[in-house]
Amino acid sequence: MTPILRLLSLALLALTLALPARAAVDIQTVTSPGGITAWLVQEPGIPFTALEIRFRGGSSLDPAGKDGAVNLMTALLEEGAADLDAQAFAKARDDLAAQFSFRSDIDTVAVSAQFLTENRDQAVALLRKALKEPRFDPEAVERVRGQVLAGLRSDEKDPDSIASGIFRDLAFEDHPYERDSDGTLDTVPALTRDDLIAVHAATMARDRLYVAAAGDISAEELGALLDTLLGDLPATGAPLPGKADLKLTGGITVEPFPGPQSVILFGQGGIRTDDPDYFPALILNEAMGGSRFSARLMTEVRAKRGLTYGIGTSLVGYDEAEVMMGQTSVANERVAEAVEVIREEWRKIAEGGLTEAELQATKTYVTGAYPLRFDGNGPLASIMVNMQMMGLPSDYPKTRNQKVDAVTMEDVQRVARELYTPDALRFVIVGEPQGVTATE
Repeated sequence: MTPILRLLSLALLALTLALPARAAVDIQTVTSPGGITAWLVQEPGIPFTALEIRFRGGSSLDPAGKDGAVNLMTALLEEGAADLDAQAFAKARDDLAAQFSFRSDIDTVAVSAQFLTENRDQAVALLRKALKEPRFDPEAVERVRGQVLAGLRSDEKDPDSIASGIFRDLAFEDHPYERDSDGTLDTVPALTRDDLIAVHAATMARDRLYVAAAGDISAEELGALLDTLLGDLPATGAPLPGKADLKLTGGITVEPFPGPQSVILFGQGGIRTDDPDYFPALILNEAMGGSRFSARLMTEVRAKRGLTYGIGTSLVGYDEAEVMMGQTSVANERVAEAVEVIREEWRKIAEGGLTEAELQATKTYVTGAYPLRFDGNGPLASIMVNMQMMGLPSDYPKTRNQKVDAVTMEDVQRVARELYTPDALRFVIVGEPQGVTATE
């Protein structure tokens, strides 16, 4: 598994793209008769609804020695439920023209659903079976287990996955974040049906539940849906893992791997999304290693020196840790040069921050790109549920760009000095780099 993240599906894409891009969304807070809260953007123009459900905890709640249990459990939720085996469940879903997606990561079990208004009740009843009564049939368990193991064997030969694993070991030693969400080749074969039942109860509980919906559904209808779908889930789940003590130190770790190129993963401590200085940090990250070709690392590492096809950085906000990370791939004979260029750019931004031109250009990009995320009911519901998990207010889409515009040069220079620490930058290099010496 690489360090930087995932998204969604496409049968209703034509419908979602027909919706206008909109950042000035009106979010309603809905509380069901049973006390379940959700956010809603009502959009009756197209007769379908996107529903996003999140359970906080994810694979960080894997019991000790049972790495991969939450991942395997989540992958089996649509492989048969209640009176329907895997084939019957898939047929019932397809007959309703519904879409369900179940996935997990280190912090979250995620459920996505899209269904037509005319089939809403039947789709919700089917989804409820998957959430409340998964079968975990032996044949389905073995088939999905085989898929997971095939992925793990592939990861053993993938330098990106190897680098990610080493980085986790260095950053999160003795914390659940150190584990691979998918498990290991030792733990996954040993997982039993009882293990899957246990992590299902541990993770899918109402005390860690977040819900958002967008589309052709009223607040009253959504309230009733919430109680039908989620009301009889367990009230509480397993304790969450607690804060990770980031163990990263500066230096270089080298893992030999044959090939003409080396993967370079680099990072240091980051910043929480609820930190008052998050928006200056967001602007700094975009200017340093964002998606534009004018970002500093793309300019210095790719454009000027031709060391790579691509390089980027990201502010990674786990629930229990904050990391600033970057990644690239470089020919073995030029890895040492790339490391020095990255370090130098880290030092420059720490000491000098941004120029006025960089600040204004980055603000323009960050504010202009934001409304494009709201391109349909599915993305909108996903954004809303993530906002809830991050503790953001429901008016955030209306105020976010104002917060970006309010960032001053003084803010940026101060946060650059505080956040970017070249001596704390850890490089994990997987390959056969020349002229690079590993350090403690």
